[in-house]
Amino acid sequence: MSYGVAAALQAAVYAQLTNDTALGAIVGTDIFDALPSGTLPSLYVALGPEVVKDQSDKTGAGALHELLVSVITDVAGFAQAKSAAAAVSDALVDADLALTRGQLVSLNFYKATAARVGTGDTRQINLVFRARVADE
Repeated sequence: MSYGVAAALQAAVYAQLTNDTALGAIVGTDIFDALPSGTLPSLYVALGPEVVKDQSDKTGAGALHELLVSVITDVAGFAQAKSAAAAVSDALVDADLALTRGQLVSLNFYKATAARVGTGDTRQINLVFRARVADE
């Protein structure tokens, strides 16, 4: 198994999202790898945790990364959050990401969960993507 591609994959996903014009039109620059201190914006995208499984075979080391990307808003209703989540999905599915280490074999949508957080207006959509990488 190789976890060696993890940082390169995270950087490439972050770059893909921050450079996507459709997503930027919805959330602006409020796309975070790490949440900033202070007051958070009304609508933002955050990279979350990942689960990684070995996908090595006789041709070399590899891994399957399940990446969580969250869209969070304090606006009542899900319409704006779902628009942002769709833009995240459009930006990532089958994206041709250039990694500084290893190679991206595939990047696909796996699942999503949309839920109200607590009793207020906060809504969160968690999108999970599966990225298959080879570490050459």
